[in-house]
Amino acid sequence: MTAKPTVVRNTVERCFNRLKAFRGIATRYDKTTTTSYEAVVSLASLLLWAGL
Repeated sequence: MTAKPTVVRNTVERCFNRLKAFRGIATRYDKTTTTSYEAVVSLASLLLWAGL
């Protein structure tokens, strides 16, 4: 059974909105080093997933 596209889209949109709550990601203007920015996004995603 596959998920409906609206349900999947809603889940992705909610995830992005929760990631925006992390000030370090939302206000990161010096995105010169892509690796460090990706690491911060990965860490924030892990914290959201873990429920911390």
